[in-house]
Amino acid sequence: MPWGSLNDWPKAIVHVDGDAFFAACEQAVHPEYRGRPVVTGKERGIVSAASYEAKARGISRGVALHDVPKLCPDTIIVPSDYETYSLFSKRMFAIMRRTTPLVEEYSIDEGFADITGLRGPTHSSYETIAQKMQDAICSELGITVSIGLSISKVLAKIGSKYKKPHGFTSIPADAPKPYLEKTPLDNVWGIGPQTAAYAAKLGIATALDFVTRDAVFITTHFAKPQLELWKELRGESVYPIVPEEKSTYTSISKTRTFTPPSHDRAFVFAQLSKNLENACIKARRHGLVTRRITLFLKTQEFQYATTEGTLSRHSAYPHEMMIAIRPLFDACFRNNTPYRATGVVLTDLILDTTIQRSLFELPIKLERLQRIYAAVDTLAEQFGKHVVTLGSSLLAHTQHTTSRGDLPLRKTHRLKGETKRLHLNLPLLLGTVR
Repeated sequence: MPWGSLNDWPKAIVHVDGDAFFAACEQAVHPEYRGRPVVTGKERGIVSAASYEAKARGISRGVALHDVPKLCPDTIIVPSDYETYSLFSKRMFAIMRRTTPLVEEYSIDEGFADITGLRGPTHSSYETIAQKMQDAICSELGITVSIGLSISKVLAKIGSKYKKPHGFTSIPADAPKPYLEKTPLDNVWGIGPQTAAYAAKLGIATALDFVTRDAVFITTHFAKPQLELWKELRGESVYPIVPEEKSTYTSISKTRTFTPPSHDRAFVFAQLSKNLENACIKARRHGLVTRRITLFLKTQEFQYATTEGTLSRHSAYPHEMMIAIRPLFDACFRNNTPYRATGVVLTDLILDTTIQRSLFELPIKLERLQRIYAAVDTLAEQFGKHVVTLGSSLLAHTQHTTSRGDLPLRKTHRLKGETKRLHLNLPLLLGTVR
């Protein structure tokens, strides 16, 4: 094992992981919710997130809302307020960047920070630096996060999961063995159920079992991604911190869950049409085009119908893609079946500048489409997304909520100067957040 021969901190990587993030944001904005069981997802009919008080009563993500009162009658059930959660996320990453500019936003509620080399300038240990970051997030946002500190991203992520909520775990180069021994292999970031099942057949049950195998064994029985994980778990930093906003994509997916479920063909297709528009907006923003489209419909029983189509040429214009989308939808849709979600995935994306147009394409038609969607994108920047939309998407823009009509506060209350489409980057009840 190489750990004893390494410097204690050849790298210092922090992983910050929000504790029940969505529910915690609700408790921060609504102080009267603190210490009480809270779940989000009222608009979907299932639990999207549960506070630790709710988890202690047996409530977990994916539980049907009508079962929640049976488990915990005093649970507070609220609609998801993704706009506010996003604002909390931005503030969390801003706090992390006060310590170092090398911050990677991995997801809305977790990220990595490289603090290597900051011990001298700050006259502090790496543990102290990471704990100050944690304390600042908790005190300023009114939420808790768990911190993992180690010499690689994978080890840091193991650390952040080790003690929750509001935990702090430091795993220096010479002391990972106890943590790896207690970590099942399928709990390692990047190890899926199939890989874990395969590894179990080879006698590998824990992360420690995995890292104690030699390189020849790993390369013989596993692929490159698992070799990289093996190196990370052994203390070799393979995965760099990526502070830049992601700008290159091989695929773009957009999904939408609506409540209550619907068996109305026109309404479900409108949701799918809106998914397509959203995916194309993102593709055009990054100068990407595709010929392959995958769509899916999700029933109330969580059954999926998925199909794929190919365009005659690369495009990022929903107007053109509708020619392929309509027959794909008709092949998937079943009458009198209630659907709860739709989704579109654009795959095999390439840069628009790499496309060579066919000799048989009409230049005037292409030029008109380019001008139309350039105007659509300009209007969206000025007045908000979907200010101009396809006629097939109109039904999706009508309000479709639970029978109670419940909406999050940021959708029912506006700050001065805000509109339905344009919001300030501030939580509604900023004064209640410390």
